[in-house]
Amino acid sequence: MQKVEILKNIEAAGVVAVVRGNSPEQAIKTSEAAIKGGVKGIELTFTVPHADQVIGQLADKYADTDAVIGAGTVLDAPTARLAIMAGAKFIVAPTFDPDVAKLCNLYEIPYIPGCMSVTEMQTAMQYGSSLVKMFPGNILTPKMIADVKAPFPQISIMPSGGVNLDNLKDWFAAGATVVGAGGNLVGPGDKGDFDTVTENAKQYMAEFNRIKNA
Repeated sequence: MQKVEILKNIEAAGVVAVVRGNSPEQAIKTSEAAIKGGVKGIELTFTVPHADQVIGQLADKYADTDAVIGAGTVLDAPTARLAIMAGAKFIVAPTFDPDVAKLCNLYEIPYIPGCMSVTEMQTAMQYGSSLVKMFPGNILTPKMIADVKAPFPQISIMPSGGVNLDNLKDWFAAGATVVGAGGNLVGPGDKGDFDTVTENAKQYMAEFNRIKNA
């Protein structure tokens, strides 16, 4: 099944770069810089102007690689469909929306909704989300993953917000399947410093691989 394969690729990526940007060009260059540094997961947010076109360009460029291009900040079903038609392999949102969940199920695309409570996580799972985004991570902390996994051992969680190099090991030790990293990873791209984005990506992946192989 396509959805299962994509989820495996996201999990293998370990780190998903949450890419924003003031222009399509900036978002593309930031994404390319992160991939150059070894990051395999890109969440291109719909706060980027003409985000669907950016997703399309990235999806075409990295079609024959192990990079996985997805869409973020997807708030409704029409936006989700736009992203999927452009080539997005997964859909991420800061909140849960049942219509988006149904649409993603129809197209066999993973829907990773933002959840802040156990009730929201259960609802997302009932609508077919195998991986949920624990957001905002800087408020909820790694301990919540361990606490949630006690009653829901089958749940897969992607913390996003507040993830950085210093606490990466804490998130995975608590049971995170994959992490979303934004400003701490790709923030320099907002200032046109794409070389630093690449260096950050190298450091994140080195730390992830160290944790995975420990």
